[in-house]
Amino acid sequence: MGAYILRRLLLVIPTLLGIMIINFSLTQFVPGGPIEQILANLEGQGDVFEGISGGGGDADVGQNSDSDYIGGRGLPPEFIAELEREFGFDKPPLERFLNMMWNYVRFDFGESYFRSISVLDLVIEKMPVSITLGLWSTLIAYMISIPLGIKKAVKDGTPFDTWTSGAIIIGYAIPGFLFAILLIVLFAGGSYFRIFPLRGLTSSNFEDLSMIGKVLDYFWHITLPVLASTIAAFATLTLLTKNSFLDEIKKQYVITARAKGLSERRVLYGHVFRNAMLIVISGFPALFIGVFFGGSLIIETLFSLDGLGRLGFEAVVARDYPVVFGTLFAFSLIGLIVGILTDITYVFIDPRIDFEARN
Repeated sequence: MGAYILRRLLLVIPTLLGIMIINFSLTQFVPGGPIEQILANLEGQGDVFEGISGGGGDADVGQNSDSDYIGGRGLPPEFIAELEREFGFDKPPLERFLNMMWNYVRFDFGESYFRSISVLDLVIEKMPVSITLGLWSTLIAYMISIPLGIKKAVKDGTPFDTWTSGAIIIGYAIPGFLFAILLIVLFAGGSYFRIFPLRGLTSSNFEDLSMIGKVLDYFWHITLPVLASTIAAFATLTLLTKNSFLDEIKKQYVITARAKGLSERRVLYGHVFRNAMLIVISGFPALFIGVFFGGSLIIETLFSLDGLGRLGFEAVVARDYPVVFGTLFAFSLIGLIVGILTDITYVFIDPRIDFEARN
């Protein structure tokens, strides 16, 4: 297992490098770079995209001529050249990319173009919201879906299986943002009850509360956004667990175990569980990373939460490249590491799996 983990860790390097090369290359062709954003504001255009849609030239992050910048005409060339030097665009793209990767290897992600704060500090500042949504949504989804999926498999074809499947399909069909709006209307003062707050992770007097009060206040604030984030994942995981258990229950070793007189609980959790759970665990990285890093944008917006989802969206719109690439590097690295941890979990659940023998 040690050799397999080492190989996977070594594969992280070219994979991460490939991700960064592709995304860095794409930005060379995307109009409306950070300099173009500044020039548009100076010219009173308000938004660089208005100037782009109005025709003219191409604003490319790799261009160095002041005539190439929409809105730059009429401004002194020396001013534009100074902007390019400050943002590092006076250097060739290859040199910029190599310098960026060298800094990232040392976990130096630079400073935001427009916020005057380091990317690392900015991510740490937004992290509590994403940790809350990602962690609790994933845990609740697994804690509910696995027992429910097992019971549905055992009672396959019964009325219980039928009506729960209907409820799950309805839950899966409802978009997370629509369910969030429904929760707001019903329970956050929209039209009916005002039971839960609509803004932030904590109350304004959070620091003055006792320890128990802080815990209760925290859960009071996260109830609705976590429920809205969990709905789709809960439905998918339940059906996945049910189908996985159904496939295993029909196999010969289960029939043999029952013939030996083992209890149904022993058969399910002592023999079927570790085999059926492999496919469920395989979806954990995608679920966690999706909710943790990107899937919470609309939820964060609706509940006025300032997390990584909104940070990434705002950075892309503003062409804040240090934030875009710094977070992309960190999140890609975390995603690859989580994938390795998933393989280790496979072995923990089912020791018969031997990745080294397979390779």
